[in-house]
Amino acid sequence: MAEMRKVAIVGSARIPFQRAYTGYAEVGNLEMLGAALGGLADRFGLRGQPVGEVVAGAVLNHSRDFNLAREAALDAGLSPRTPGSNLQIACGTSLQAALMLGAKIATGEIDSGIAAGSDSVSDSPVVLGEKLQHRMIDLSRARTTGERLKAFKGVSLGELKPLAPSTSEPRTGLSMGQHCELMAREWEIAREDQDRLALKSHQSAARAYDEGFHDDLVVPFAGVLRDNNVRPDTSLEKMATMKPAFDKASGKGTLTAANSTPLTDGAAAVLLASEDWARARGLPVLAYLRMGQVAANDFAGGDGLLMAPTIAVSELLRRANLGFADIDLFEIHEAFAAQVLSTLKAWKDPAYSRDVLGRDAPLGEIDADRINVKGSSLAYGHPFAATGARILGLTAKLLGSQDKQRALISVCTAGGMGVAALVERAG
Repeated sequence: MAEMRKVAIVGSARIPFQRAYTGYAEVGNLEMLGAALGGLADRFGLRGQPVGEVVAGAVLNHSRDFNLAREAALDAGLSPRTPGSNLQIACGTSLQAALMLGAKIATGEIDSGIAAGSDSVSDSPVVLGEKLQHRMIDLSRARTTGERLKAFKGVSLGELKPLAPSTSEPRTGLSMGQHCELMAREWEIAREDQDRLALKSHQSAARAYDEGFHDDLVVPFAGVLRDNNVRPDTSLEKMATMKPAFDKASGKGTLTAANSTPLTDGAAAVLLASEDWARARGLPVLAYLRMGQVAANDFAGGDGLLMAPTIAVSELLRRANLGFADIDLFEIHEAFAAQVLSTLKAWKDPAYSRDVLGRDAPLGEIDADRINVKGSSLAYGHPFAATGARILGLTAKLLGSQDKQRALISVCTAGGMGVAALVERAG
């Protein structure tokens, strides 16, 4: 059997992230994903060139976008010989895509691949009720006027009401924010601590923009040049005025619009390759995607919905024979400030480490100055399927530009799952 190859992270591109119903109100997933892939193609000379595979997806997806990855690859100007595969694992979509492509590159099945994701809340699919849906199907099959009239016989006004888009968990009926409120209570996460973490994310992201860190990561799209959720002028005093967003009745709610990610539109992509493929084209190797781990928990049975990354990270580090002391940078997706703080607290907790992670001792505490040093989703926003690619691209650049050896990525997802990845510096 051939020796496993290293998986190089060559670089990334994303369009600016926009709060829902603002900058990208008139575009959808295909246009956004095509723009992100096009930016990547322009940056690395891929126009007209074949890539081993594009794996991409969206969480909020229209039926018309059934072939999203393939169509976006063609729109981006990649060679028609580039296959596209669709994938969806909620907020972990594009990071999982990178892990799948990395496995193919490592084993020699392909030499290059693009992991990507796109999501548009502004263009969410509107779903018809079951009765009206069946009527529309009957109408599409009708051949005569009588059959068309029969399709709508006895229709009521109530049937015409569409089902509103929802991100509530099917097994619990609770939204992600409501689940995170339960986590905040279980782990005793204070509102003030959540606001402080959110403020730090905004300040770090604003500083990264001012320093020019994003100049070669973000490509203009639809007249937009930068993310519109980063708030350099926010403060703890402003955040303290926000009312609870998910628990409005008990008087105990701590999650607000200020310490939760906003609904966001955007797309991002990352180019992976074998070292030989990259060097033959004169392309950089910023870092290596060493390994990943996906995990799940029994959230419907009482486990925290967004706590599965604690398991994924624990298992990944066990396989790598590493501990927190061996990691220089931590990129923890900020779905909610309370989710990040709950995760950090769980890794320090002896009982949780023993009963859930199967460890004799806790993984330990992480220095705050090693976590999300350029800000994260609370500041940039969170287009569900695009977030993993954004984080992976940012992480690779960080390792390539700083004297750091390893970075750990942790992404929580709907459905009680988590995706983790270990990234190592090149050279």
